Amino acid sequence: MALETCLRVTTVGTATTPQCLHPFSSRQKLVCPTFRGFKKSLSKSALSNPSPLYSSLPGISYRKSRFICNAREAVNEVRVVTDSSWNNLVIASETPVLVEFWAPWCGPCRMIAPVIDELAKEYAGKIVCFKLNTDDCPNIATQYGIRSIPTVLFFKNGEKKESVIGAVPKSTLSATVEKYVDI
Repeated sequence: MALETCLRVTTVGTATTPQCLHPFSSRQKLVCPTFRGFKKSLSKSALSNPSPLYSSLPGISYRKSRFICNAREAVNEVRVVTDSSWNNLVIASETPVLVEFWAPWCGPCRMIAPVIDELAKEYAGKIVCFKLNTDDCPNIATQYGIRSIPTVLFFKNGEKKESVIGAVPKSTLSATVEKYVDI
């Protein structure tokens, strides 16, 4: 699963800088940082003379890695869900799903966003976290009776289980997540 959600790296057009294309957004392109190596902890002589164990093996070459795939970080983020991706990402999910309904102009939504980010990292692999912009996708918000934002809905096996309305403390959301996480 982590490899499926890992960012794809490609070179676009004549650009020489690799760009990461997020699998859920065709509009955003992020420039990946270039891997410059680890902090200098080994002397150059240690790097030029590899371990005798490996130096005796034929066909082994040594080279620096060009990039590191941070699959865990790719999985641990709150991703955007839209009207078109709702059924595939939320309803068809085998793991419990947390969906935050928000809008960019909503102050309490901005207050709760870091809390949702923390929950996504803490419960990585146990729940999937999404956010839905109610201004861009009003149909889903109407379908689930969202009248106030921020509203957080919890889904399990494609069914809405619970909702939490307003900018609540992290402990409230954690307690609700714990009800639906299979330990």
